[in-house]
Amino acid sequence: MLEALRNALKLPDLRNKIVFTLFILVVYRLAAHIPVPGVDTQNLATLFQSNQLLGFLDLFSGGALSNFSVVAMGVYPYITASIIMQLLGGIVPSLQKMLKEGGDAGRARLNLYTHLLTVPLAAVNAFGQATLLTQSATPVLTQFGFERFPLQTLSIVMTLTAGTIFAMWLGELISEQGIGSGISIIIFGGIVASVPQRIAQMLSSNPASLLAFAVISIVTVLGIVYIQEGSRRIPVQYGKRVRGTKMYGGQATHVPLRVNSAGMIPLILAISILIFPGIIAGLFAGPPDKPNFANFIVDAFNQNNVVYWLFYFVMVIAFTYFYTDVIFRQQNLAEVLQQQGGFIPGIRPGKKTEDYLNGVLRRITLVGAVFLGLVAIMPFLVGDLTETTTLVITSTGLLIVVGVVLDTMKQLQAQLAMRHYEGFIK
Repeated sequence: MLEALRNALKLPDLRNKIVFTLFILVVYRLAAHIPVPGVDTQNLATLFQSNQLLGFLDLFSGGALSNFSVVAMGVYPYITASIIMQLLGGIVPSLQKMLKEGGDAGRARLNLYTHLLTVPLAAVNAFGQATLLTQSATPVLTQFGFERFPLQTLSIVMTLTAGTIFAMWLGELISEQGIGSGISIIIFGGIVASVPQRIAQMLSSNPASLLAFAVISIVTVLGIVYIQEGSRRIPVQYGKRVRGTKMYGGQATHVPLRVNSAGMIPLILAISILIFPGIIAGLFAGPPDKPNFANFIVDAFNQNNVVYWLFYFVMVIAFTYFYTDVIFRQQNLAEVLQQQGGFIPGIRPGKKTEDYLNGVLRRITLVGAVFLGLVAIMPFLVGDLTETTTLVITSTGLLIVVGVVLDTMKQLQAQLAMRHYEGFIK
């Protein structure tokens, strides 16, 4: 692996891509330390110590939310917009036709719609996050609200929205001129940047727990790599075709169906829905000494309650199946094989092939769905072993880090293979 990295650094174009990627990460990390005007940093630190949900959202902002910086929302609104457009692409007929018949132009237009949708989502998220921080027991923003401070409120919302667009632009620069998927690299950089500080916190609070967490992390990483790279190879045979005096086709190949086709999207969908019952019930909750239904919902969907983690596990499995099915239908693999003259040995082309592929995908997705569910509830399962609420990196963070590293290594592998160098993966 070190030899492959040295080979990559020897090549001027690859070296420039790596340096450019690191430069963009430095720019984003600098922006993550520029706070929004009017933030009470002491109250902000106190709030983050008592609210685990904000810690999860901070994961997707690359550590910028804990500073309530100008890029506090990171690329989360863009991720949400991308998920919405992908789901609509499998439901709305006009989008289906655009993706199916438009080719590169259709995908470019869908990308444009995603960018346009990101702006209102970012504005709504900015107002919601700022309102949530203002209404907390320790207000982070003292001058927020359209009734009393309209100009200050508008400037904060516009600043946070512009910060999201800026982060999204940096990610796209990495995708175009650097190495790896830019949006994922932005999140990856934020996660890794917070690791040294959290290691120091764990060493100061409970040094023995660091060893336990290290062992758990290694086992989790091995499991993530095994599942992420796991696939079922479906054999495909292409019929022979004669054109003029030449014969084409006749070769045998395979179609890989991944065990985890959904990535980390099910975790995002599940956590996004799980936060609503507690927030809505909190608006109607009464004093703790007077139990009511709202108080019961707030308590049930608290991250210290087993009910929360049970719902989280079930919803991750459900969303894994749902998202995998939507994405697989968009690929329309059975029709593509039939158009190219390919078939699965022993299976009739068309509807029979589609049913066969769907059946195989559902069976192997069960393994990926259960694994994602276990990764989601890992903090609850290992809480007693680590004996601390401060984690060096969450299980969801590990999933992101491992996925980004594998994807980046594959891109470098492809670049090195083009130049006849031995790559990372053997």
